[in-house]
Amino acid sequence: MDPEFLINAMGNWALWGCALVIFAECGLFSILPGDSLLFTVGMFAALGSISFGGPMPTLVVSALVLTCAAIAGNVAGYWLGTVVGPPIFRPRDGLMGKVLDPKHVARTHVFFDRHGPKALILARFVPIVRTIVTLVAGVAGMPFRRFISYTAIGGALWGVGVTTLGYFLGRVDLIRDHIDAVLVLIVLVSLVPMGIEFALQRLKARKGESEGVAA
Repeated sequence: MDPEFLINAMGNWALWGCALVIFAECGLFSILPGDSLLFTVGMFAALGSISFGGPMPTLVVSALVLTCAAIAGNVAGYWLGTVVGPPIFRPRDGLMGKVLDPKHVARTHVFFDRHGPKALILARFVPIVRTIVTLVAGVAGMPFRRFISYTAIGGALWGVGVTTLGYFLGRVDLIRDHIDAVLVLIVLVSLVPMGIEFALQRLKARKGESEGVAA
């Protein structure tokens, strides 16, 4: 789970191995390193540990490969959701019938109709959530064209943004010497967009309630 260890262990295949990890993390296994791995790849590109003809070309190639891997992982997660959704969420008796009631899928479908684009982009920056929201989008039957459009936007912002951040900040001695603390900070910062959106929705809800009482 240590990004630096993974990259060193992969040797000359580091970038392609990282792409495989990103692919799996975005669509299948949410416990794998994502943000921290992108940051570390950018840092290693700046230091020359990963090289494709120079630091800047390496950054461009790395960001492109990892972004494509992230989007491909989301597509795999989406199609997995479309396959497992119908047999899991079907009418049945007992507790499982309540937990896996098809009505939940209908509600989720309504949610993605209203907030799907925003959810796909914001969830990209939140560990675990970015894997789950992809699967749920498939279960809910979100139109694929709409899904791929916004998951590609989120993937580009995430893959290019975090890798570039690692490229420029990874050359700072303070950050390079305290990489463990930086990786924890990256995870915390990744939660900020979702927190802001949650706060805004709460404010809108309270405002709506106040207007309703006044009316």
